[in-house]
Amino acid sequence: MKYINVSEAASNWKVSERSARNYCATGKVRGAVLDGKTWKIPDDAPKPPRKPRAGKISDDLLTRLQQEKEAGIKGGIYHKVQIELTYNSNHIEGNSLTHDQTRFIFETNTIGVDNDAVKVDDIVETANHFSCINMIIDAAKYKLSESFIKQLHLCLKSGTSDSRKSWFVVGDYKRMPNEVGGLATTAPENVSLEIKQLLKKYNSEKEKTFEDIVAFHHDFGQIHPFQDGNGRIGRLIMFKECLRNGITPFIISDDLKGYYYRGLKEWIKEPGYLLDTCRTAQDRFKVWLDYFKIKIQKDPNR
Repeated sequence: MKYINVSEAASNWKVSERSARNYCATGKVRGAVLDGKTWKIPDDAPKPPRKPRAGKISDDLLTRLQQEKEAGIKGGIYHKVQIELTYNSNHIEGNSLTHDQTRFIFETNTIGVDNDAVKVDDIVETANHFSCINMIIDAAKYKLSESFIKQLHLCLKSGTSDSRKSWFVVGDYKRMPNEVGGLATTAPENVSLEIKQLLKKYNSEKEKTFEDIVAFHHDFGQIHPFQDGNGRIGRLIMFKECLRNGITPFIISDDLKGYYYRGLKEWIKEPGYLLDTCRTAQDRFKVWLDYFKIKIQKDPNR
């Protein structure tokens, strides 16, 4: 990952060095690290969004998410996305927390446990996933980059037991070969090149379609660039890219897990399986948009 200093970041963002330094100090620049007295900032870090001014509540999904996030509004679409996306995406991967426990962590930053034991990693990754969602909302308007994908992984896996293993790299690509669904994935030494090629192809088109986003998700999963967390990172990317391209986003709920995995496995032979599963999830999300009086996003392929 390449870093720039405060002066260079300020120039990129067209703000004063004082403002750029303040963004870093207040945690608004994801991936910025303090090296002694000097801030090291990822060279593709987006300018943090301004806090929206008080006024009319927007009926645009991304703007509403940003407004509710900044204002800390409970019970709105931001609140719902945080809980539903985190619970379902984690649950697909075997996280043991219930929907109520997930909601309780988000709302109170605490967890109540009765008689059942709860894995510490499940709690840590749930809290981290909330931060990942904030990242994709903040960076929704910026094109997808290798640096941002690594930052998502760093955020998701920091503080877990995996992060304490010498062979597990948090925020960087895998060192050991892995499989997905019993199928071989890209060898560790080839991951960086294949991710770069995938992003170059994906970013070559200015506007993405629903099919483009789902296809990227499949191809990303086939590379399986990280030792763990690939599914969750991939689903976060899909949500972000839908927001960026004005397409109604979707959440793969746990009850769609079987259809979702079949769709990924059969993509080459029949992409319709995965596309139809994602469209089903999209229809469910539209019900929420209607309830919260948010404009339906464009769906050019429906």
